[in-house]
Amino acid sequence: MSSVVKRFLHYTAFDTQSVEGTGLVPSSGGQFLLAHDVAEEMKTMGMMDVSVDGHAYVMGTLPANTAKKKVPTVGFIAHLDTSTEISGANVKARVVSNYDGGDILLNEEQNVVLSPKDFPELESYKGEGLIVTDGTTLLGVDDKGGMAQIMTAVEYLIAHPEIEHGAVKICFTPDEEIGHQAAYLDIEAFGADFAYTVDGGPVGELNYETFNGAKAVITIHGRNVHPGTAKGKMINAALIGAECVSMFPQKETPAETENYEGFYHLLSFRGDVEKAELEYIIRDHDVERFEERKAFVKETILSLQQKYGFRVIGCSLRDQYYNMAGKIRGAMYIVEIAEKAMKKAGVNPTVVPVRGGTDGSSLSQRGLLTPNLFTGGHNYHGRFEYVPVFALEKGVEVIVNIIANICGARS
Repeated sequence: MSSVVKRFLHYTAFDTQSVEGTGLVPSSGGQFLLAHDVAEEMKTMGMMDVSVDGHAYVMGTLPANTAKKKVPTVGFIAHLDTSTEISGANVKARVVSNYDGGDILLNEEQNVVLSPKDFPELESYKGEGLIVTDGTTLLGVDDKGGMAQIMTAVEYLIAHPEIEHGAVKICFTPDEEIGHQAAYLDIEAFGADFAYTVDGGPVGELNYETFNGAKAVITIHGRNVHPGTAKGKMINAALIGAECVSMFPQKETPAETENYEGFYHLLSFRGDVEKAELEYIIRDHDVERFEERKAFVKETILSLQQKYGFRVIGCSLRDQYYNMAGKIRGAMYIVEIAEKAMKKAGVNPTVVPVRGGTDGSSLSQRGLLTPNLFTGGHNYHGRFEYVPVFALEKGVEVIVNIIANICGARS
């Protein structure tokens, strides 16, 4: 078993699921446990300036080993937490060796099957090793796969001092999955000239465009009266919520869109007659269309307020992150460095827009230009998540190549 696979499986043993609404960073204690574990690993490997702050940000430095001057300092960033949408506790990962191209029974008791009928891309991995779940939790490639690739790349460089490189900065961040967006990362203290998040999808994906993102929380206050005497008195919050959902474009959802098409995504709908709450995320790559989508949400709520009363329904709407393309397009050489590193590793780079956001979205806005590299995984945020073994290994190779290329190409 390769070191990146061992490292990844070790990280998946930590329950680092982030939690909405705590008001704390990190939002879960497991993130601190993993932060301290990986910090000790950094120290053991011989990295310098290793630290874990009060918000579980982990930082460390691989010092330069070259006498060349003016070699840019590069950073690599991944996040500690896993999605809120399914448990990350008691992950039971296993390696399916020499995948035969058919169905993989993840959980016999619950009849959970990973099938190429549902996920056709599986067919392209026939003969490869796949790391899968037991069908009861997510796997955590997003983003423990990125963490494992970064740490293994550093380990490789330490073991191969003949590879010249400049200083390399590492940071692992909390609560990316709930939109924290590395808000407490001190960019100046981090000290990188530019960086890469390792938080992407299948092998070869390279991203410098993300969605613009916003979140809407719609709250409806009803009035419960015995249904036998409810005429003219009852206000059914759940029914108003259903009416609200029906007013959104039915074809503009994640399941109906792709590429540069934006969407409205109903994350949750909880409630009863007395009270209902709907959570939406709004996404679009185009900033003008993004503003139009937010305006649509406001207009929809206003029409319901005019119908049922301003005390009955309310909405909070906040921006979460912005498309980093506007910043990175002025420094495309950092994307080109990654493309060259992939080609050197025998990987065909596929530059595609992220249908989501990364920590790089906000970091790029704040001045640290941060494109996104693949981790190699599929089906994030669910029980069908998996990653080919070779994808983790290729990710390590690409990171090593990027570091070496920077020293050679821009010294």
